[in-house]
Amino acid sequence: MGARLAAYLSYRDAPAALRWLEAVGFTVVRRADAEDGTVAHSEVRCDDVVLMVASYDADYTRPPLVGHSTGSGLYLVLDDAADVDDRFARGVDAGGTAVLAPQDTEWGTRRARLLDPEGQEWSFGTYAPGGTW
Repeated sequence: MGARLAAYLSYRDAPAALRWLEAVGFTVVRRADAEDGTVAHSEVRCDDVVLMVASYDADYTRPPLVGHSTGSGLYLVLDDAADVDDRFARGVDAGGTAVLAPQDTEWGTRRARLLDPEGQEWSFGTYAPGGTW
């Protein structure tokens, strides 16, 4: 039996979050709105990555930023270092908050981190987890 991981994110303003995700390179592939105008369920895709996005069904609080992290977030693996810089810039231009400007790492990869407009932590990088060192 195999395993797969599917992430989901809840937002106070899910339509705005979907626009932000489109700005950083995702495409909305499914969306179902509730009668009250909130997003009951949606899915966005970037290559093989699929995320589920919906409007809040409770008043969650986000963990605060401590140093360069909230302690959890999403990491989008990219093949090209220039793509790290591009998506970071597009994310900031679309209303995200820069946390860690694009930089080369001591282990030979490129990375960047930002918070989306509602405080979800996003990292972009060329390091591919799960491989060998």
